[in-house]
Order: sequence, then structure tokens, then C-alpha cells
Amino acid sequence: MKRIWLSLACCALLLGVVRTAPGQEKKPVTFGALDTMSADVAKTKLAAWLKEVGKSDAATTQKLEAIWKDASRSMIDRMADSLALGDPIAAKLIAEARDASAPAPIVLPSVFKDEKTSSFYRANLGLVYARALVNRRVYEEALDTLKLFGAEQVVDPAAYLFQRAVCEHALQQKPEASKTIVRLLEEGAAISPERFKTVATLMLLDMHTWKDKDLGDIARKMDNIERRLEIARGGPETRRQQREVLNRLDEIIKKLENQDKKKKKDGDGPPKDGPPGGGD
Repeated sequence: MKRIWLSLACCALLLGVVRTAPGQEKKPVTFGALDTMSADVAKTKLAAWLKEVGKSDAATTQKLEAIWKDASRSMIDRMADSLALGDPIAAKLIAEARDASAPAPIVLPSVFKDEKTSSFYRANLGLVYARALVNRRVYEEALDTLKLFGAEQVVDPAAYLFQRAVCEHALQQKPEASKTIVRLLEEGAAISPERFKTVATLMLLDMHTWKDKDLGDIARKMDNIERRLEIARGGPETRRQQREVLNRLDEIIKKLENQDKKKKKDGDGPPKDGPPGGGD
């Protein structure tokens, strides 16, 4: 019971924080509920897609049935196996995204923008691909992929919103992350696992403490630079971020030096009150 009341209190606080954020006071938003696609519906849609791509033979159908019979696995994991079953391009993209030793992608695969293919296929492959990149902390391309689709297009809308919020938070996109998290907590309240809600709550509380151009902001930028270097993401953008951090540190150092000089100057002047000698 204590946990339930604590969760309710946190959600109330968080929703109040976001709704009173600068620029949002006069923009009330109404939300509708999101639904997770049932396993039977997902399997039916996949069977139809497999037929479209010429993979409706008995052996493939049997494998699809086996994949969706295992209810202990997440919807996204079963979706990944199903897409790989019918399309070698999907299988290759998923394998590359999951491979921690592979270079981080710098451009999005063209398949996500190919309108000749099924939107169901593209959206759910995008979610699988983005989640794999998030697990490797490749947030930029993961977020770019998710932005191509909507939560309503995938089998697990809560997972879509959670992965998107993680990317936006990591990339310090505060307004966007706040909006995504509120949507997760409101529209996806009935379908989101408790772990999603808990982490989303912590991210929102964390962002409420952020201030521009303070030491915390610099530390977050330095963490992001370190992450980019760890995934071999050097180049102009990383160097730009490094210069931004150095320039901000210079500003802080100069400000402190000026404050120190002012204090010393004020300390060297004559006392403001009392006789010059100060004696009896």
C-alpha cells in the first residue's frame, strides 16, 4: 500500500511539474488511451505480411506459430524473430544493431522510408532496430528512427514511448522528453510495465533539476561527449560539443577570477566607518 501511494504522489508531482513548465501553461492537452496489440492480432498481421512477401509456406508458418506460442518473451523480441523470418534485410539490420562490436550507424537504413513496403513492417522493424541501438547507447539514430513512426503503429506503444523518452533524456532534449514521458504516464498508464513508469518518473524528476550553463549542465555535456567517443562517434559534432564545454568552462573561470579580484579590491580600500586611526 505504501508503494502505491508513493507512486501516485510521484505521478501527481511529475504531471504538475510538466504542465507548469515554461511555455506550457496555456497549452492544455487531452489524452486518449493507447492499447498494446494482442499476440493473436500481431501474429495474424505478421502472417498476412509473410504472405505478401511470398513466405507463406508450411515451414515458415510453423516457425511463426512457435515464435508466438512462447508468451514468456516480450512482444518486441517475438516481433524481431518474426520479421527476420520473412525478410533477410530485416534479419541483417537487427543483427547489426545488436552487435556491440559493429560500428554505430551514421545514416538510417533506407528501408524505413520505403513506402512500397508495409507500414506495419517498417514501424515495427523501426522499434526493434531503435531498441537495439538504445541498448548500445546509440541514441541519435535510435531517436531518428522512432521519429519516423508513431506509437499507434507498433505492437507495443509503451515500449515505443519509453525508448523515445530514454533517447530524448540522454540527448538533453528536455521539452521533448517531458512530453513523451507525460504521454507514457497518461496515455500508456494501463499498458506500461512498472519499470517503465519508475524510470520515466526518475527521468522527469531529474530534468526538473536541470539548469542551463551551470556545472551540472557541463557535466551532462561531458558525459555525452564521453559516450560519443565510446561508440566511435567522433567527428565535427563531437568536436563542436567539446568546444562548447571548453568555452563554458572558460566563462565560469573568468567569472570566478573577476569575483576574486573584486573581493581583493574591496578589501584593500579604507574602512567605510570609524576614524582613520581606529585607536582609542
